[in-house]
Amino acid sequence: MTPFDIAILGGGPGGYVGALHAGVRGARVALVERDRVGGTCVTVGCI
Repeated sequence: MTPFDIAILGGGPGGYVGALHAGVRGARVALVERDRVGGTCVTVGCI
């Protein structure tokens, strides 16, 4: 099993950016998303 410092549930805009920032700062991050990372607004578009 791989150890992680942070587990983020949800790869929408907030989770995705949070995972990136934590990774840049040296944290080992697990990002859990059931669909495509980025959320509906990023992958499909918001109206």
